[in-house]
Amino acid sequence: MTLAQPPHKKAKALRPGARRPAKELCSECGLCDTYYIHYVKEACAFINQQFPELETQTHGRSRDLEQENDWYFGVHQDMMTARKTQPVEGAQWTGIVSSIAIEMLNRGLVEGVICVQNTQEDRFQPKPVLATTPEEILAAKVNKPTLSPNLSVLELVEQSNMKRLLVIGVGCQIQALRAVEHRLGLEKLYVLGMPCVDNVDRAGLQKFLDTTSRSPETVVYYEFMQDFRVHFKHEDGSTETVPFFGLKTNQLKDVFAPSCMSCFDYVNGLADLVVGYMGAPFGWQWIVVRNDRGQEMLDLVQDQIETQPVMSQGDRKPAVQQSIPAYDKGVTLPMWAAKLMGVFIERIGPKGLEYARFSIDSHFTRNYLFVKRNYPEKLAAHVPEFAKRIVRQYKLPD
Repeated sequence: MTLAQPPHKKAKALRPGARRPAKELCSECGLCDTYYIHYVKEACAFINQQFPELETQTHGRSRDLEQENDWYFGVHQDMMTARKTQPVEGAQWTGIVSSIAIEMLNRGLVEGVICVQNTQEDRFQPKPVLATTPEEILAAKVNKPTLSPNLSVLELVEQSNMKRLLVIGVGCQIQALRAVEHRLGLEKLYVLGMPCVDNVDRAGLQKFLDTTSRSPETVVYYEFMQDFRVHFKHEDGSTETVPFFGLKTNQLKDVFAPSCMSCFDYVNGLADLVVGYMGAPFGWQWIVVRNDRGQEMLDLVQDQIETQPVMSQGDRKPAVQQSIPAYDKGVTLPMWAAKLMGVFIERIGPKGLEYARFSIDSHFTRNYLFVKRNYPEKLAAHVPEFAKRIVRQYKLPD
């Protein structure tokens, strides 16, 4: 099936540093850096929220609001946990995302891959690229925990006359992409997504590192993990862990981008295939197959991975309810108390899919309050129905 349409309308891209149409809610997805800015008012997730329409366009149906799993994990036909039997050297996890992208390129399923490398000067500064070789894909391994204008390279796709494309990205980028995909002149588009929450700009990232890590200048990457600790990987190969409850919330409360504080697409509901960690046991990756294109992508690496079924254990709701006022008031525990609480919750707390629900609930309640307090006029239209149902399970402050 072709996605191509007649030549699209174009507009002049915004100059660097110019104020974006979404204003302070701009997630810097990169669309406004191209002539596709002509479509930004219909495409931007923070101007025009349109989950049901885009889910139906992408997957053939929208979420079933009678099914709680759909509230949380979106349209899907399969879920599992996995890891590569031979990990990719230097990958943040075992390299499933990089391996899928390389297989798609090597087998001719796509002609290019939109992914994110880093600049030569700064390992945390994102550099979106249109990769056409396995080496360029491997140079993009490891997450970049900052706002990244992935879609800024869309013009290169049209200029190169590519007809088959893989895009790797996070929710806000993929929402905009889905809104303009029929304008791209492609014959086939594949989307490999990652769950995403709480991004920052480069200055915000530095503040997080400086207030949290023992050695900010040597951090290679980090992740908020299922054991309720932030794991920092350092240049010497060592791992530093800091309990969630020991984070300096009073200093970091306002560091996250307003777009991330207004986002309800944690699980990247419009991707074909999603690879993350949040619904998996420690050391494994959580994989969500949303449609047949996603299954086609996963099939390419079936002989490279071991899999196991998803599991769910514990009760998230008491922990979520307690976390709402704690975050709201910027509560920070002494480190000894934070470590003790971390050990206790790790032993008896939510695991597997219940941990994923815990994380989604915690962020959706926080984000709902943020929109309600700062953008009350947007609340009804901006918060999707599935998120409202999740939030209604809890008692929120005014």
